[in-house]
Amino acid sequence: MTKDEAFRAWCTRNGTAQEALAYDIWCAAEGNKMNTTLNQIRDESPCADGWKKLLTHLGKTQADDEPLSIITILDSNGLDDALWCLRVVTGHDREIRLYAVWCARQVQHLMTDKRSIDALDVAERYANGLATDKELAAASDAADAAWAAASAAAWAATSDARAAAWAAASDARAAAWAAWAASFAASDARAAASFAASFAADDADAQEKRLREVCAEIVEAN
Repeated sequence: MTKDEAFRAWCTRNGTAQEALAYDIWCAAEGNKMNTTLNQIRDESPCADGWKKLLTHLGKTQADDEPLSIITILDSNGLDDALWCLRVVTGHDREIRLYAVWCARQVQHLMTDKRSIDALDVAERYANGLATDKELAAASDAADAAWAAASAAAWAATSDARAAAWAAASDARAAAWAAWAASFAASDARAAASFAASFAADDADAQEKRLREVCAEIVEAN
């Protein structure tokens, strides 16, 4: 029995009905957040420094099963670790996929291949239940091909020894990769978000702000 379950049992046996109801309401509120737990994070073998930093922020010395919000991880460890921890968030696939698309769209102006932009459109529709797994997979393959073309252009630019051409081609390649990431496998919206944010990392502050907004929207919607 977890600590939460034990406390709920105590409320039922010894507390008032109001206390038990208040605890149930708190649990429901926690369930409506973008949450994970320390045990789930530990099972994914986090980096030692990030793990220690998070435990210190929480005032804990070991993992447990208490709900831990992505907002708290943002406050403690910052954006990169919060994105990494999305892999162990339960639920909220739609919101996480749409966040991936949002990140990639921040560099859409650098995308030189229509296939990249089309992939974002399909990924967005998929998140909203308007596209199939097959359509998403096809869009992802097309975005991958667009990235390959952008990579070839980047290599070609180096042969001319033109720094500006190389920079532009490299930006297009990164943007194409962000589009591919946003349309990543149907079963893994979390990886899509992490990859898309990494390859569209022009403005980490904006990405963090948007992730906080997504978390708040989830709570408000429930």
